[in-house]
Amino acid sequence: MAKWEMVRLGDVSSFNMGQSPSSKSYNSIGEGLPFFQGKTDFGSMYPIVRMYCKEPKKTADKHDILISVRAPVGTVNIASEICCIGRGLASISQKEHISNFKYLFYFLKYKENDIARMGVGSTFKAISKKDLNAIELPLPPLPIQQNIANILDCATTLIKKRKTQIKNLDLLVKSRFVEMFGDPVTNDKDWPTAPIKDFATVKIGPFGSLLHTEDYVENGIPLVNPSHISQGQIVIDPKLTLTQKKYESLSAYAMKAGDVVLGRRGEMGRCAVVDNGEYLCGTGSMYIRIERDYLPIMLQRIISSDVVRMVLEDKAVGVTMKNLNAGVIANLETIMPPLDLQNRFSDFIRAADKLKFVLQQALDKQQLLYKSLMQKCFNGDIDLTG
Repeated sequence: MAKWEMVRLGDVSSFNMGQSPSSKSYNSIGEGLPFFQGKTDFGSMYPIVRMYCKEPKKTADKHDILISVRAPVGTVNIASEICCIGRGLASISQKEHISNFKYLFYFLKYKENDIARMGVGSTFKAISKKDLNAIELPLPPLPIQQNIANILDCATTLIKKRKTQIKNLDLLVKSRFVEMFGDPVTNDKDWPTAPIKDFATVKIGPFGSLLHTEDYVENGIPLVNPSHISQGQIVIDPKLTLTQKKYESLSAYAMKAGDVVLGRRGEMGRCAVVDNGEYLCGTGSMYIRIERDYLPIMLQRIISSDVVRMVLEDKAVGVTMKNLNAGVIANLETIMPPLDLQNRFSDFIRAADKLKFVLQQALDKQQLLYKSLMQKCFNGDIDLTG
């Protein structure tokens, strides 16, 4: 194991704390410098330009590390060009012949959670220049810093490629749907249409007054609220589940395999097909039980499509939070393609899901290896002298 000198971040870099310029100098037409205000402007490694500033007060140079110093704390990116930084960011400039900017970036990324815990404040967490200066890091010779950066660059590229494969597969599924069925709102293929109530029943989850703190247990019967529906899948929270007794008392809201559960609050169109298992529809959700002539996966894809999401947004009510009622969904006009075509699409989805599962497993493994690799690199547990 290499024994590298431990130094403070302030010994190998300098800091520039951001300051918000006048809002009058903001623009989105490319006048002035790219302007980054905080984490919301960050990408995976480099920030995404959304705004520009003609009268910057604080700037960062190309290859400076940008770090979020308030609400939230600790997230890092690399400046790809000279830019203006607001009060939510600080820039970290490496000292030549001492530190490598990519090495600093990966180390700070490795320590992101630890840095986040340094934040103080009651309204929102923040860290100061003094806090940044005090962060300790190992300082190997520059060639080894470069080796570490190169290794982690390669690992990052592999993860990015795997994520791109998964994203492209999702795009392929969307493209296949449009190819087979067209736009489900404009119905450009002239399919017969019918309201959902003609082939299914719609039911809203129980009132919140029917559930109390004492009804919740860990690893019980899952409750499906909108937050438990992600990317067309049910993702349960093992800490927000119900006792068997409570589940049985609310059996009228129990969902079955093949039901389509969707959120009726917040983000419209968030929905998933219930698999084989016990689930209770949550207070913020509703479910559709198909009775004839329609495949659940077909309905799920229609409701979650971008065009139908827009329709649901228009029909939802509420100022603070959009809300759907059962009537809106029951009366939603839906294309009615023949079952044999629906089955062909379902077969395609099953094949795509199998491939996506394999890709996701590979990605999960790569991300675990990446974390392990970072730990070994910064603890000096691998030979980096070659």
